[in-house]
Amino acid sequence: MEVSLPSSWEQALGAELRAPYFEELARFVDAARAEHAVFPPADEVFSAFALTPLDRVKVVLLGQDPYHDDGQAHGLCFSVRPGIAPPPSLVNVYKELETDVPGFRRPRHGHLAHWASQGMLMLNAVLTVQAHAPNSHQGRGWERFTDATIATVSARREHAVFVLWGNYARKKASLIDRMRHTVIEGAHPSPLSRRLFVGSRPFSAVNAALVAHGQRPIEWQLPMVV
Repeated sequence: MEVSLPSSWEQALGAELRAPYFEELARFVDAARAEHAVFPPADEVFSAFALTPLDRVKVVLLGQDPYHDDGQAHGLCFSVRPGIAPPPSLVNVYKELETDVPGFRRPRHGHLAHWASQGMLMLNAVLTVQAHAPNSHQGRGWERFTDATIATVSARREHAVFVLWGNYARKKASLIDRMRHTVIEGAHPSPLSRRLFVGSRPFSAVNAALVAHGQRPIEWQLPMVV
C-alpha cells in the first residue's frame, strides 16, 4: 500500500507509518486488493489528508467506514463521487443544512470536497473496506492510525472543532483536549437515528465556535453541480 501524505502529516505521523502494526496493515490491504475489490481506490485512500494538510485543519468530521457500494467512496467521510446519488445519511445532512444554514440550497450531488478544501478533515475511522462487505476492514490497524490522527490534531492545532456523530464517533472524545478545542456531539444522520439528528443544528454550532476564536467560518454551500 503506497502512502503519500502532505509534509505536515508526514512529519506528525511518521512514527505511525513506520510502526510494525502499520506495516502489517499495509500488507493486509494489499492482499485484500489482490483478491477482492476494495474501496476507495488505492490512490484515494488518503484523500482526506491530501485535501486538508495538518497545518490547515480547523474542523474534524469523523465517520466510521467508507461506503462499500460500487463507485461511491473516494476517501472523504460522508462524501461520494460526482455523478453518484447522495446516500441516505448524506440526504439527512442536507436536510439539516437547509434548516440550520440560512440560504443553503441542496446540490444535485454528494461530493463534499469543497468542505475539505476549507480546512475540514473528513476522516473515517477505517480507511478501506471490501466491496459490499461493510466493516470488513475493522480491527486491522486503521483505528490505531486514525486515533493517532485525532490525537495529533488535538495536540498540534488550536481551537479546532471536532464533530462526533453517533455512539461510535463519540467514543473518540477521550482523544481530544476539551480545554483547547470544541467538541460537538450528536446523533448520527443515518435513517435509523434521523429523528434525533433533526434539529441538532451542528453546522451553525461549528461556525459559531470558529468565529468565537477568530477563525473564518465554513462556507457550507456546495457548488450546485460538479
